[in-house]
Amino acid sequence: MANSKILFGKLIVLSLSAASLSVAWQQPVAAEIIANSNNSAIASQSVKPESKLPDLGAPELPPLGEPFRFIPQEPKAPVNPVEEVRLVLRLRERRVYVYRQNKVQTSFPVAVGKDGWETPTGNFKVLQMIKDPVWEHPWTGELVPAGPDNPLGTRWIGFWTDGKNVIGFHGTPNPESIGRAASHGCVRMFDKDVRALFEKVAVGTPVIVEH
Repeated sequence: MANSKILFGKLIVLSLSAASLSVAWQQPVAAEIIANSNNSAIASQSVKPESKLPDLGAPELPPLGEPFRFIPQEPKAPVNPVEEVRLVLRLRERRVYVYRQNKVQTSFPVAVGKDGWETPTGNFKVLQMIKDPVWEHPWTGELVPAGPDNPLGTRWIGFWTDGKNVIGFHGTPNPESIGRAASHGCVRMFDKDVRALFEKVAVGTPVIVEH
């Protein structure tokens, strides 16, 4: 029994010694791992060398008088020829005025409706435009083809209707009536003048008729 106890004691001492050696051997390894991890951390946090910026050169200076090349410009709204032009017919003056952007561009003498057949006043728009129109007699229904004897001349610009009758600007084979109140409501013009007016308006152009 005594020998067994002594052997057992030695075994315990040897076991403890082996354990201490194991611990002592593991500590440097752990320290090395920690050191390596710290080195990795330091390496990962090391500052990267600064990259060189591209050489953009000297900025281009805008030449005098050309700011549109460098300053953004607001897009201009497209010009609507129907809204840009308007006609103003002044019955007392026996004259129609062509306005473009609120400025008088030209005017033409006219004949207007006589007593009992007055040309209506108000704000209207061009409803119809016809070259070389055919005229229909309002009472007999007779049709008069285009030509020198046509009461409408070579151009028709209608701007008023009650659903049955129509009123507009037109030429006339009776130029002596221009400047008078002589029509049945329509606005007579010299044929050369109504041709010129025809080129300045479109369907939808405002027509303002004043006393």
